[in-house]
Amino acid sequence: MSLLKQLFLAICLFLLVAFSGSFIVGLENSRGQHVEQLRSHAQDAATALGLSLTPHVDDPAMIEVMVNAIFDSGYFARIEVRTLPDRNVLVERDLSDSRITAPDWFVRLVNLQAQGGDAIIMRGWEEAASVHVVSHPQFALNKLWQSALGSLFWLGLCGLISAVIGGWLLRYQLRPLDYMVRQARAITRREYLLAPQMPSPPELQRVVQAMNQMVGKLKSLFEEEAARSEALRRQAYQDELTGLANRRWFDMQLKSLLNPDEHKAGGFLLILHLNDLAGLNQRLGGKPVDQLIQSLAQVLEQHGKGPHHPGWMCARSRAGELALLAPGLASDDAEQLATMLAGHCETLREQGLSDCTPVAWLALAAMQPGETPAHVMQRADQALQAAQSRSDQPWALVEELNPNAERGQSYWQNRLEKALAQNLIQLFLQPVVNCHNRELLHEKVLARLDDQGDSEPLNAGRFLPWIERLGLGAELDRLMLNKVLQHLQFHQGTLALSLSPASAQHAPARERLIALLQQHPEARNRLVLEMDERHLPPTDALLAFARHLRYLGVGLGIQHFGGRFSLIGNLTHMGLAYLKIDGSYIHGIDQEPDRHLFLEAMQRAARSIDLPLIAEMVETQGELAVLKELGIQGATGRLLGKPHPEQH
Repeated sequence: MSLLKQLFLAICLFLLVAFSGSFIVGLENSRGQHVEQLRSHAQDAATALGLSLTPHVDDPAMIEVMVNAIFDSGYFARIEVRTLPDRNVLVERDLSDSRITAPDWFVRLVNLQAQGGDAIIMRGWEEAASVHVVSHPQFALNKLWQSALGSLFWLGLCGLISAVIGGWLLRYQLRPLDYMVRQARAITRREYLLAPQMPSPPELQRVVQAMNQMVGKLKSLFEEEAARSEALRRQAYQDELTGLANRRWFDMQLKSLLNPDEHKAGGFLLILHLNDLAGLNQRLGGKPVDQLIQSLAQVLEQHGKGPHHPGWMCARSRAGELALLAPGLASDDAEQLATMLAGHCETLREQGLSDCTPVAWLALAAMQPGETPAHVMQRADQALQAAQSRSDQPWALVEELNPNAERGQSYWQNRLEKALAQNLIQLFLQPVVNCHNRELLHEKVLARLDDQGDSEPLNAGRFLPWIERLGLGAELDRLMLNKVLQHLQFHQGTLALSLSPASAQHAPARERLIALLQQHPEARNRLVLEMDERHLPPTDALLAFARHLRYLGVGLGIQHFGGRFSLIGNLTHMGLAYLKIDGSYIHGIDQEPDRHLFLEAMQRAARSIDLPLIAEMVETQGELAVLKELGIQGATGRLLGKPHPEQH
């Protein structure tokens, strides 16, 4: 029972006791007073009647007239006149009807009895008759009843006013406690709130101050852990000079892109090799060369980041060599990119940052999931040698035969628009399990294109780059969400659906998804939407989207997490369902113990806010064993379950 209800009941009980005590004490006092008044009233009436009847003691008619006059004018229950000494009745009057308005239970409770009085009528010195008068208590009972009703009404009104005022005061004074409840619940959602103002009661001030201190301490501990982990990530995977990823991160990402997976797409590896690094250092000095490398890194990063380049990654692979991993990049676009980069390099030469022509050579090597990194790097070396041997342009492209090479934008646009219009996207489900007991946590929804009646539908890695390039991501998300909501009507478990960069980064697309979810309450607590860490909207927009989803009972998760670890400090307010660690951190982790340190830091930071971690692309028992050792909660990958079609 709430404190407000307890206070209200206490006030009611107190008023009931006060009314009962007051009524009983007042009743006893009033009853004694009324008894004396009734007795005095009866005796006075008997005495007056006796004196009045003395002259007419022998006139029965006059006696009757006078008795009637007295009886009709007062509150009497009975008046009788008897002769003496034989006690014969001369006149007798009784009240035929009672005018008591008080209820019977009140009359019985008060128990106010009628009182009588006697007088003697004389004939000279002889007692001729006696008068007996009995006063009726109806007047006293009616007055007592009216007094009781008045007291009850007044005390009830006072009780109601006291309850309203007391309830308001209690709510006002206990607002800090309500905020403390919000603080405690926010901590369970990985949020840290501080009470904005102190309550006036000193007892509550101490409690609120202690709660604020605890929340502030938790927040600072988490921020310190997140900052320490981010510093560790930068130290391990970031180049100090350029701010790009280093060779270790480049190798991890290349292995991850080449690992066969549902969402992996082919593309190109671009190598930017600085011309005559040693000679530049001798002629220009170390600082100008560092400035040149930084400028080249900025140029490469400008072309390698943006909403139209999902999954692209820039790195400094060697001292004078920069790399760009560009999954989903087509041959024609790769040639245009190389031409633009070559032009920017020439601009740097004109600015005096280099005295070499060309400033750098560009090598483009095609890559496909399933290949080995050595194979791709060998192809890149061939392209670099070809570029160095050419005089017409400082770049070269090497690609092997690709069955879809001749299929350009027009082909894919027609095919994908037709597939979306005719609902030719098929759902595949891949299990996500607990690392320790293999219990199913949820199933990841994957998209496959089944528009040509092939025995094997086309996996997402083959067509998603074109979906994003053609601006069809939001439309695909709406189609997928509709199919998932239909599937949830007979599916028993939880499903997780990834959102494209178009839906994640554009408010109208997110609003359309929210409107669609509002029409399907069956998704409550059974659906999680996932966003890619690389394509999150601004923090305010992400927070608002997370709150909308939480109100609808839909979870929000972050996938491919790890490249921007500093984000974890901004995720504490969102009540995320989980973080999915990017597969590049997981691949081969059992063979590289030095990578454990970063995952341990990530696990500590996530555990401090009670945020589950799930590893992506787990392919070997060795990787799974390391994840168990590090305390990672969940995992997904072909080792734990291959994608399978939805079953109705």
